[in-house]
Amino acid sequence: MTTSTSGRTGSGYSDLPALLSRMSGDEKHSPAAVSTLDVLWVLYDRILDVDPARPDDPDRDRFLLSKGHGPMAYYAVLAAKGFLDPAELDGWNAFDSRLGQHPDRVLVPGVEIGSGSLGHGLPLALGTALGLRAQGRTGSRVVVLVGDAELGEGSNHEAIAVAGRRGVGALTTVVVDNASDSYGWPGGIGERFTREGWAAHTVDGRDHDALHHALTDTRLDQPLAVIARVEPKEFA
Repeated sequence: MTTSTSGRTGSGYSDLPALLSRMSGDEKHSPAAVSTLDVLWVLYDRILDVDPARPDDPDRDRFLLSKGHGPMAYYAVLAAKGFLDPAELDGWNAFDSRLGQHPDRVLVPGVEIGSGSLGHGLPLALGTALGLRAQGRTGSRVVVLVGDAELGEGSNHEAIAVAGRRGVGALTTVVVDNASDSYGWPGGIGERFTREGWAAHTVDGRDHDALHHALTDTRLDQPLAVIARVEPKEFA
């Protein structure tokens, strides 16, 4: 779980709505942000071994937000966990702010990739896990959060197949399923992964204990997929 030594921390899950309310101006992506909130909280509160005091620790876990459009929930959780000063949220998306509508790995502490163009996060996570394996850093976990709609990208098809065949046990993909995929998958999203050799669990994406249980069911030689179902996205 997140290790924090910063004086800015101390926020809990109940503080997230107030942190989110400090950001405005990207309301069209609010559903995308809110759909990820509980998964992000469980990851940073109970799963990931990351430290805001040492965001570049080579032995840290890596979290990659592929679903990078509408990152308000991500910024709120980073602020709650001490990676950001909550005061920065007030000026997010301004010309002089480092908090943009897509997270920037160069500017924002704790952010591993610049994202928002869908379909890139899972391949990058696979490459990161393989790179850590090659370096002998077997204790570091790589978690990527994707949306259900972006699974149709061809880059994700290839990454899912390679990760399963290579037995990349350090890799976890969390799919936030808000029913925004146009076509769906025969047998469900979980079966899309299990057919390629992954372990998979489908859970209520608002149930923190269920998310924790699924995210800790890891294997040394098999990647893990956790499908987190949330309320369907409403289209205008």
